[in-house]
Amino acid sequence: MDLPRGMRDIEFQETTKIEYIRQKFIQTSNLFGFHFMEPSPIELVSVIETKSGPSIKNEIYYFTDKGDREVALRFDFTIGLTRYAVSQKSMKLPAKLSAFGGVWRYDEPQKGRYRFFHQWDVEIYGQPNIESDAEIIEFTSKFLDNLKLQNIIIDICDRELVESHVHKIFQSDSPNLVGDILRAVDKIQKKKKHEIIKEYSEKGYSSSDLEKILEFSQIKGSPEEIEEKLDVKELKNWNKLRLLFTSLKNRHVDNIRINFGIVRGLDYYSGIVFEAFDSTSDLGALVGGGRYDNLTKAFGREDLGATGVAGGVERIVNSLEKQGIDVDTKTSQIWVAYINEEMQKIALDIVSQLRQKGIRAEADLGGKPLKKQMEMASNSKYVIIVAPKEYSTKSVVLRDMKDGTEKQVPIESILSDPKSSLQL
Repeated sequence: MDLPRGMRDIEFQETTKIEYIRQKFIQTSNLFGFHFMEPSPIELVSVIETKSGPSIKNEIYYFTDKGDREVALRFDFTIGLTRYAVSQKSMKLPAKLSAFGGVWRYDEPQKGRYRFFHQWDVEIYGQPNIESDAEIIEFTSKFLDNLKLQNIIIDICDRELVESHVHKIFQSDSPNLVGDILRAVDKIQKKKKHEIIKEYSEKGYSSSDLEKILEFSQIKGSPEEIEEKLDVKELKNWNKLRLLFTSLKNRHVDNIRINFGIVRGLDYYSGIVFEAFDSTSDLGALVGGGRYDNLTKAFGREDLGATGVAGGVERIVNSLEKQGIDVDTKTSQIWVAYINEEMQKIALDIVSQLRQKGIRAEADLGGKPLKKQMEMASNSKYVIIVAPKEYSTKSVVLRDMKDGTEKQVPIESILSDPKSSLQL
């Protein structure tokens, strides 16, 4: 039996890693005071189009329901959280919301990209200010650090700063021109500069002006390093970007740099934008976010600003695997093996008592030979072996699966305080 194109079954080894990320996300979300919730998995198409325009239909799963309404499966969490936030007229501000779960996108399937995947998201709604943007970026840094990921770089920029520079170079305020050039800048991480210049020259844009913008987009570093290269007095919002950098340093976020090539591909971003990368990977950004006050305005709330960040979970799984980070995928901490059928009942009783103490424990249910049981237990920390001779003295054999050593221990000493006696 086949699955629809772009779909897959997610097996145990991967779901364990996804759950690890989910638990770390919820822990970090709680640390920062975000309120964890799950927005509806189905939205009205008209609501989604508010964010992304009619062309979004090419990228989403949508259909007409039995009430003749056009609805769609959620393709991210920002739309649902923002719809919820703007509808809560009496909600205390600033409001901090977070979510984690599955999303659907009708993208072209390829390696590492499926039409159903997992995403995490945090958002802050309230009056726009630098500290809200800094809070979102600090959360991102702390969350990735809690996952034990190494070599993470967070690149920050200001969308209005880059737009203003585009206006100056091209001597135009045309929204279409600015949009096209920002898309060209966004491609610089994925394509070679001469390819981008050729593509946009064919659309009628000046090659020399494109060259200047692409060179500008490759400037990165600390505020002091950039001030040595450029006359920043001519850059709109430079002081705002500098204040953000200072706030993040004050929050002990040290893996940051300013990067004029970060503009984010989505048109609704309106201010600070940022992306986080694994500097040892060529997969692209693990995380992307920024300020998007235009979306809350489009939903009818002129008084409500918004800033947030989202990341693809499967992409983080890939980085965890490449960096060799152990997320504890062992099937059980304790395996209880037995010599014969009579000992099986005693083994299952021990398993049950360990579980009541909060210890992960398993035993073979089918009466396999001891050798097979030991093979099944290979991923466990310890194996308790129940044998007639030892059991006659109310003892069992305890094998450390790491070094293979064995010793005889009283059953009571294990069951009375297993976490202490087994050093769990």
